[in-house]
Amino acid sequence: MLFDTHVHLNAEQFNDDLQEVIERAKTEGVSHMVVVGFDRPTITRAIELCEEHEFIHASVGWHPVDAIDMTPEDLDWLRELSAHPKVVALGEMGLDYHWDKSPREIQKDVFRKQIRLAKEVGLPIIIHNRDATADIVEILKEEDAKEVGGIMHCYSGSVETAQECIDMNFYISLGGPVTFKNAKKPKEVAQAVDLDRLLVETDCPYLTPHPYRGKRNEPAYVKLVAEQIAELKGISLEEVAHATSENAKKLFGIK
Repeated sequence: MLFDTHVHLNAEQFNDDLQEVIERAKTEGVSHMVVVGFDRPTITRAIELCEEHEFIHASVGWHPVDAIDMTPEDLDWLRELSAHPKVVALGEMGLDYHWDKSPREIQKDVFRKQIRLAKEVGLPIIIHNRDATADIVEILKEEDAKEVGGIMHCYSGSVETAQECIDMNFYISLGGPVTFKNAKKPKEVAQAVDLDRLLVETDCPYLTPHPYRGKRNEPAYVKLVAEQIAELKGISLEEVAHATSENAKKLFGIK
């Protein structure tokens, strides 16, 4: 059974066929998934979905691209939602230096506030990183994020940085890019990182794995990610599925 640790079934791309998407995921062996909310509308929908489906959990946080829009009331709202029995993490949060909507200092401030909130409420965090690795690692260390740990979501960095994150109590989550022919780093990470620190995800509807690249991603395709990791490690799909599912349940406190 597979655990997709990062889905956006709260995205409008699933408005027309959500139930079919969920059924396909079950058919492919997906037993759990976490719907990630990152602003008011997507968080609200993530909560609705986790309440409607037993095998869906939610994560709530504020995306760095929208950091400039976050208010103190939003942070209080995240604190309230963290007590929800099916909210298993805070995030996605982090830094995004690709888009320039939110100034970097504001992104860093919002990131730090969410790490502190996670430590206050005792939940792991899900990290979004785009072109900001050094600053993210620095902030995680300064804020002692090791206390709660979490996930380096859709990890695309080096083996060395992956180990640095693991040393801070983070899991390395791989998605569709590990299946791309020219994706050297994710493949190296899949081979190098011990199975007990790996997770799998789709980030659907984005980052669709080969051979469906360019089309809408969905949770059923997390099996393709797990198959690629199994091939790179020279082990069975069942081993990867079991280990990554157990890792996710342990991290999220799901029995």
